[in-house]
Amino acid sequence: MDISRRDFVKALSATPIAGVSDVGGSVPYNGSAHPCVGKPLPPWKPGEFQVHFIYTGAAESMFWIMPDGTTMLLDCGDHAAYTRGKKALWLLPSGSRHSGEWIARYVTRVNPAKTDVDYMMISHHHADHVGCEGWGGFLQVADTLKFRKCFDRGWPNFDDPIPDERCDAYCYRYVRKTIDMLVKRDGMEMVKFDVGAVNQVAMLKDAVSHRGFKIVNITGNGKILCRDGSIRNLYADRLGAKGLNENGMSLGVIVQYGPFRFYSAGDFSDCWRLADKTQISTESELAKELDPVDVAKINHHGHHSMPTPLVAALRARVWTACVWDVLHMTADTLTRLSDRNAYPGPRLVATQLFSPLRRIEDAGRPFLADIATEAFDAGHVVLTVAPGGMTYNIAYVTADDESMNVTGAYDFVSRSV
Repeated sequence: MDISRRDFVKALSATPIAGVSDVGGSVPYNGSAHPCVGKPLPPWKPGEFQVHFIYTGAAESMFWIMPDGTTMLLDCGDHAAYTRGKKALWLLPSGSRHSGEWIARYVTRVNPAKTDVDYMMISHHHADHVGCEGWGGFLQVADTLKFRKCFDRGWPNFDDPIPDERCDAYCYRYVRKTIDMLVKRDGMEMVKFDVGAVNQVAMLKDAVSHRGFKIVNITGNGKILCRDGSIRNLYADRLGAKGLNENGMSLGVIVQYGPFRFYSAGDFSDCWRLADKTQISTESELAKELDPVDVAKINHHGHHSMPTPLVAALRARVWTACVWDVLHMTADTLTRLSDRNAYPGPRLVATQLFSPLRRIEDAGRPFLADIATEAFDAGHVVLTVAPGGMTYNIAYVTADDESMNVTGAYDFVSRSV
């Protein structure tokens, strides 16, 4: 008997599995009980801060709408994710289009300015974040969208902290091709991301009316912003290395909107041993400089990332991630995110997809109780922060089609209220 993906997910959901329960916490509505379920996602309204974690099954991509309507596409990857075989996730809405096409269509549905986007940002130079030859990514999405300015870690010389071709030459060449074409064709302005800057990524339309909103640049090129305002280069003692981890170069920010705080840092993760055998973890070092947030995007798709010091520092009420592989959101990462010894209280893991096969494999593990039930199917995850930042909402939007129908939603009060 043939069975569809959705029927398979429903069959799993109907079968009780030890360790799975509703997410606790002070939310007035929970998942499928929310009154917006079954209806199209409400359009962005002035004053809201919105982040769309766009699911395609092959890429990481986030579309931001700031309170004044300034927009940004943060990453737009594409690569041959389907070659992962049994580890590959569902390509949605279908495999008939590349990720760049699906992402462009999604953005035009939710963007107040349709095809005009103020910023693009490349978190780092890997194909699942920027695209690659034969698969599109930013080059493909730019067939539809027009970007005003681009933030990149390497511009203009691509030699910080070492020449980029010594990190990932294949991706580096594609990044240069993408940038060169968009600068020449569209007149896109290039800007190097400045670690430590506040509002380098600024509201362009009406910053005065939303003074409580700011974006702080906290990571880039292996550098981190310290509490005292200084910049620390985590790779300072490794500059003679033949290559460095491109993930550790990821651009990261903290967004503050009134009492609300949001963390996003690409695939920021790397570790190595010093000559005296001391192990250095970029994530644990960054943790020393961070305060709690309300929502955090999980580093490196949850693939053996998020050490306990970082989990304990961020103490997020909601953890979310962009995924394209069954091994994203590995059990060790989820165990740390769910650890009440790291910090107490309820939390929601709102990843785009947690494979139903993993649900069987990990049956009985305590972390399953923290995963949004909507994540057992695939969907876009949308963060909407209310004007002023007092409250926020996490919504799951179907990725099966382009209807934008909400499949589940959760309401929260910001931590500092």
